Parts: sequence; C-alpha cells; structure tokens
Amino acid sequence: MRKIRNLVIGGIENKIFNLILITVLLAVLAFGAVTAYHSNMLTRLTEETGERQRESIAEITDSVMDQVVERNMDRITQLEAAIADELFHGLKTRVEMLGEYAGKLYDDPASCPQMPYAGPDPDRNGEVMAQLMLADGVDAGDPELAFRLGVAANMSEMMASLYGVSAETNSCFIALPEGAFLVVDDRSATKFDEAGTLIHYDPRTRPWYRQAVEAGGLIFTDVEIDAFTGDIGIVCAMPVYVDGKLTAVVGSDLFLTSMQETVQASDADGGFTCVVNQQGHVVFSPRTEGLFRVIQSSEAADLRQSGSAELASLLSDAIREKTDVRHISLEDGNYYMTAAPMKTVGWVLLAAFSEEMAGRPAAMLEESYRQIETEAKETYRSRSGHSQTMILILLIALTVLMLAGALILGKRIVRPLNTITKRISELSEGNIEFRMEDAYRTGDEIEVLAESFAEISHKTVAYVDEVRRVTAEKERIGTELQMATRIQAAMLPHIFPAFPDRPEIDIYAVMDPAKEVGGDFYDYFLIDSDHLCIVMADVSGKGVPAALFMMASKIIIQSCAMLGQSAAEILRKTNEAICSNNAEQMFVTVWLGILELSSGKLTAANAGHEYPVLKRPDGDFEAVRDRHGFVIGGMEGARYKEYEMQVEPGSKLFVYTDGVVEATDSAKQLYGMERMLSALNAAKDESPEQILRSVRTSVDGFVKGAEQFDDLTMLCLEYKGSEK
Repeated sequence: MRKIRNLVIGGIENKIFNLILITVLLAVLAFGAVTAYHSNMLTRLTEETGERQRESIAEITDSVMDQVVERNMDRITQLEAAIADELFHGLKTRVEMLGEYAGKLYDDPASCPQMPYAGPDPDRNGEVMAQLMLADGVDAGDPELAFRLGVAANMSEMMASLYGVSAETNSCFIALPEGAFLVVDDRSATKFDEAGTLIHYDPRTRPWYRQAVEAGGLIFTDVEIDAFTGDIGIVCAMPVYVDGKLTAVVGSDLFLTSMQETVQASDADGGFTCVVNQQGHVVFSPRTEGLFRVIQSSEAADLRQSGSAELASLLSDAIREKTDVRHISLEDGNYYMTAAPMKTVGWVLLAAFSEEMAGRPAAMLEESYRQIETEAKETYRSRSGHSQTMILILLIALTVLMLAGALILGKRIVRPLNTITKRISELSEGNIEFRMEDAYRTGDEIEVLAESFAEISHKTVAYVDEVRRVTAEKERIGTELQMATRIQAAMLPHIFPAFPDRPEIDIYAVMDPAKEVGGDFYDYFLIDSDHLCIVMADVSGKGVPAALFMMASKIIIQSCAMLGQSAAEILRKTNEAICSNNAEQMFVTVWLGILELSSGKLTAANAGHEYPVLKRPDGDFEAVRDRHGFVIGGMEGARYKEYEMQVEPGSKLFVYTDGVVEATDSAKQLYGMERMLSALNAAKDESPEQILRSVRTSVDGFVKGAEQFDDLTMLCLEYKGSEK
C-alpha cells in the first residue's frame, strides 16, 4: 500500500474506486438488454400473481377468522359460565349449612342458650352485625317470639362468617313465620327511611319466602331488586321444618351487579353475551332491541319458542352441558353461537358473534388489495415510457457521478471506521455504553457494525439495571412473605395460658413452618362450657398453596364442630365440604378429639394423621395406635370411626404432625417415634410448654443444622380434673 498525496494506492479507497468502475461498465452493457425482457415478464407475472394472491387471501382469511371466532367464543363462554356457576354453588352450600344448623337449634330449642339480638344501628353502618327487623304489627316483646328469636340468635356468628366468604354476598338471614327477620350484613343505615325511622319489613311477603315454602326445599329466586339497597341480585332460600311444621326460612343472597355490567360491556365488534334463565327468558343482555332484549318476566317469551329450531336446540342442549359453536340463522342475520350451563341455578350463558362481522375483514382485505393492484397497474403503464428515456440519461449521469463518488465514498468509509475505533478505546469501567453518532450512520455495514457495538453496550447497561430491579423485587417478595407468615400465625391460637379461667386444663401449642408459610395447623376451642375440641392437621404440600388450603380447612372444621356433632361426624361433614370444591385435589390429615372437661372422657377420630401420644398419671408417654380413616379431601363419601378414652386427672395428651417424626439429619436419617417418646418422657412431669420445648430441643439436636424439610407442629394438653 503506497500513499501519493491524498490518494492511497492499494488502500480501501483505491479498491472501492476500481470496484465501482468495473461494476458501472458491466451494468451499462447488461442493462439495456435486460430491461426490455424484464418489463414484459414483470407485467405478465404481476397479473397472474395478483389473481392467485386474491384467491389465497380470501380462503385463508375466511378460515382463520372462523377458527379465531370459534376458539375465542368457546373458551370465553366456558370460563365465564364456570365462574358464575361457582358463585351460585357457593351460595347454595352456605344456605344448606344455615338450614342444617337452624334445624338442629329448633329441634331441641330448650337446650339452646338464649343469645342476645338487637335492631339495626345506623351508627354502626359498615360493621358486619346481626339485625332484627319485624313486620308491621309484630310485637318483639311476645314471650314465645322472644324465646324463638333468642334461639335464632345462636346463628349470628355463623351467618357473619358465611357473609364474609364472598365479596358478592349481600346478606345471610333467618326468617320466622311470625314475621321476624334476623339478617347479617354491614348496611345498617339502609334499614331506615329518609326521616330516620326504622323500616317495617315482613319477610313473609318476599318472593324467596313464598317460593321456598311452596317448594318445600331449597330454591333460587329469579333476578329481583334488593329491598334495602335497590341493587339487583338473586336469593337462595330453604325452609326449615321440625316435626313436619314450618319453623323458619333461612337464606342468603348475592349481588349480580358485576354480572350485569360484564354482560352490558360485551356488545362490541359484532359480538355479545347474554344470560338466559331456566324459563328461557333473557335475564341480562346488552341489546335493547330484537330477540335478545331484556323484558319483564311476566311479558317475556321463551327463547326456545322463538321460531328458530336451531336456537331452541342450542338452549336445550346448554342446560345439560356446554355446546359447541354453531351457526344460527335469525331474522336479523346469521350468528356464530355457543352456550354453557350454570347448573346450580339452571341458567345458560349464551355468546353470539355476527357471521357478517366475522367475514368483513376478509372482504375489506380483498377489496383493498384489488384497489391497490389497479392503481399500481395504471401507474406502471403511465410511467413506463417516461422511465425508459430517463434511464438512458441517468445511466450516463450515473457513470460520471459514481466514478467521482467512488473517491468520496472511500474517504467516507474510512473516516467513520477511525471514529469508531477511537470511541471504543475511550470506554472505561465507569462509562461502558457505546452510543450511536451521526458519523456512523452510513447506511451500510459500518452502520451495522456501529449499531452492533451500541446494542451490545446498551444490553450490558440494561442487564445491570435488570439485576438491580430483580434484587429489589426479591426484597419486596420477601417482605410480603413475612407478612403472610404473621397473618398465618395470627390465625392460630397463640395466647397462653389459653383458658385462664378453666383450671381443669393447661394447653400449649407451637407451629414452625418449613417455608415462610406452611400447611400444618392446630386449633382448640370450647364447643360449649363442658366440651373442648382439639384439632391437629397437616395439609398436603408446602408454601402459599398449602397455607391457603390450611386456612379454609381450619374454618370449615371449626364451623362443623360448633354444630355440636360427634368427632366422626365433624370429619365427615368437613370431608364433604372440601371435596365439593377441591379442583387442585389437595388433602389434609386430621386428628380431632372432644374432651368432656367434667368427666375426662375423650372422644376422638383420626383421618390419616399421626398416632396421638398419651401419658397416664404416674406413667410414661405412650402412642395410642388408633384406627385411621381416609384423609380429608381425598374421597367423597368417606366415613370415619371414633373411639373413646378416659383421661384421668394428671394425664397429658400430645399430638403432632409428621414434621416431628420425619425430621431428617444430614445423613437422611429420620428422627422417629422412639426419639420423640424419649424426649417426651424426659420432661413428662413438666408443664405442656416445657414438654414442647424439650421435644423441639431434641429435634434440633438430632438434625444438627440440616435444612427443615417439613412443617413442625405440636400441641400438649394436661388434664387436671374438674373441681369438686
């Protein structure tokens, strides 16, 4: 490579000049011969290709639109119907629980305590509470009515618990045939008129009361206006009979405002959804005209009698199961339609999409293509002749310009390369980003090279920022898990001594999750003044899913236990409730015992849980190898056996989860039952709290720092006997 003045012989500039010179000469010679041939061939090819493209576009677009419409309608309809039906099914379950509890109360009302009740208090608006309302002329001071209301008030806490299960719940209530209405909600202020006077409310005149009594069983009303809020909703109610006589009507209702708003917002781009009840009447719809508009039930016609056999068949099939997407012909056009059942209430969610709207994109695309093709042909013909003349002139000018530009181009290529090299050498640890500059925007490989450098350095900076963001996100998740741990701990009894006014017993329990939150739980509570319920349970799995399942299981077990049933019946009822809504197929092992404080009789049942351990007075801790039933949530219809033990004063009961006996050291050896019994007996004469500390110290000494694999939960009860 030699340099003569400003020209470098053998360098990049010289090579570019020679390459362009040869290229121009060859291009000029070949261009003339090829231009005419290509012009004719291009015209024919454009016409033939355009026709094939139009046909292909029409076929593919129609097929794709059909598939997209059918898949989306099928998926959305099934999902929305399932969500709505789940809401109604939960409402039904809650009403059945209320009916069962009310039946037990009024079956033997003399044995029930007289619980307090009161009317609505506007100053407590927003607070969930039981409120008594009476029909006009009903005397709350009537001794017989007051007695029956005192029995009904025993349901207040249960109704409050069920009220909080779903945000859509409007209220839970019990109505007496005498015209008394005990309702639980958080809207006390709505029970008064504008003058501040308490409203008289006669439940016997409401549709839900009359329909439940007429049906003699659980019913769902049609959509109706709430008497207090004016919002639309649906009521589930059932009568309670004792010795064949109506004694009460219990129920709960849901707001359907969100369902109505969702349906109203569905009318867009040719598609809409509507809800049809079991009479074939449109309940919710965005349409204000035509077959699918909402009409009062007294005037509405059954859609199955609309004259369209296809629509009637679709609705009839949808009552049983979700249908496929079908083509339905109606007076106002053709539609794609599919429907899915809400089996709990017998309603149907119907989705429709206009066939005309589905085919419109294909027609618009084909028309647009034809227009563009026509304009292109006309432009091509008008400019073809002029272009040929201009090409000759441009070739001559181009030859001169390209030769002159070759020298300039060489310099322009070399200059940005030198600048790139300089900028890269200036990068340092504090400045690692290479940025694009106008000097690099040459439109060729040099610009690509510069962009590549810029992209790599930008990604490096972005990666550093992402590392910072991920670190911050992990810290946020850790904070939320710590809060979940505190919430879970607060769900379990944690105040000791647990029953300071009950000298018959001393109880202590601990739960140490393997992760931030766990699936183990324990519980103890007084069913009545003489019966203490003790629960020890272990949910399958770990972490947040197990914790959520644990909280639901704890609430259900306590609710069933407070009905005053036996230990085996409590486990059976709990299994039914969990199996009815266990999509994730999780399960929980449970040991449940009911201790009669006055006599020391312990009645217990075991659903696949670890053996309890009992220490007799002046004896050692020994495992009680009781009979295990199937785990809760594992199989519908499972039955459980219960057994009795006599617990003398001075006895101690120890229950636990498998996290104790299956604690593992670094050599993968299990802690086991024998080590646990040794630790218990080493502190057998100590208090329950000291006994649990002894076991935990023994477990920690065995695992010696190995990672805790499972939740570790223990409970110890000392029975001291009833005071004479």
